[in-house]
Amino acid sequence: MPIRVLLVEDSPVALAILKRILDSAPEIEVVGTARSGKEALAIIPQTNPQVICTDLYMPEMNGLEFTEEVMATCPKPILVVSAAVQEEDANNVFRLLAAGAIDIFPKPRAGLSANYERTKQELISKIKILAGVAVFTQHRRLPETKNIPIPEKPVSPPLTGLKNLEPLKRSELRSVVFPKIVVIGASTGGPQALHSILAQLPENFPLPVVCIQHISEGFLQGLVDWLGAECKLPVKIALAGELIHSKTIYFAPERQHLEFSNHGYFIYSNAPPVGGHRPSVTITLQSAARCYGRSTVGVLLTGMGRDGAEGMLAIKKAGGATIAQDEASCVVFGMPKEAIALGAAEYILPVKDIATMLLRLTAASHPVNEA
Repeated sequence: MPIRVLLVEDSPVALAILKRILDSAPEIEVVGTARSGKEALAIIPQTNPQVICTDLYMPEMNGLEFTEEVMATCPKPILVVSAAVQEEDANNVFRLLAAGAIDIFPKPRAGLSANYERTKQELISKIKILAGVAVFTQHRRLPETKNIPIPEKPVSPPLTGLKNLEPLKRSELRSVVFPKIVVIGASTGGPQALHSILAQLPENFPLPVVCIQHISEGFLQGLVDWLGAECKLPVKIALAGELIHSKTIYFAPERQHLEFSNHGYFIYSNAPPVGGHRPSVTITLQSAARCYGRSTVGVLLTGMGRDGAEGMLAIKKAGGATIAQDEASCVVFGMPKEAIALGAAEYILPVKDIATMLLRLTAASHPVNEA
């Protein structure tokens, strides 16, 4: 059965080009078109699309409002195809991702007809990926969610299927002895998952958090700026030779692997990509396992492929704690699934519970309620 796609685009020219691109792919069927988000909402029940492609700027209801409404009422994988999601439009990009859009596709600056074959193949590839994505209802965010207080100590009940986590005592920390660092890897759907976790960490979270996110070149600084405005901890791109500080969230740079020295500094590496990725999640996790051993907490989030699985295994073999995002809350259950298949994941958690786990793992040796 072909992938059913709904196109939402107010430009007749852009709509015609998009339809021609998708009609050329036998595995895709355009089941409907709309000129605004309001018009699209009305035809979703009849067309029942598997993927929605929407522009951002449209009359009556723009793409952001449309995305929020779809994800709150009838969740579908959404790809934003727009000229307003370029590198310099980071605020638009991450507002759309926070609203529930799965991915973005910047229209070529010279128009959709420029580099037609390349545009065609990239767009078709993204739609094929999104067709296999699981989405769930996303409640509309309150205006100042950043300021919703986070309890200093976790108070949620024990999580289903896991050991009692209320809260972990030092004697119960089989894997981690005085945790010193958290390393998180993510790919497709990662910005949303990272936001869910990092925005919950209090300003006195005692460990450095190092993140590796597969992201299109040019968008990393926008991701860092967006998360920096949403999180209580400072967020920055790790610099080569920089001393690693606690109470800070770091991101691996573009086009470089990120590793650690035995003296607590960041190291950049130009080694070849791993599985097509540089930075690679596995490279950073393996380096953490070598340098921090049992004091490492490794986390693997939503994403395609298997990057990070071997790195998680290295941390588990070193005696550290490993957490994989569960299938139900993943946009793409690829990377965590591979880690679980290797037996590298000690804990398998919904994304909403991972921050609580991090607090509990650190609470015994680093009380988070201390200033």
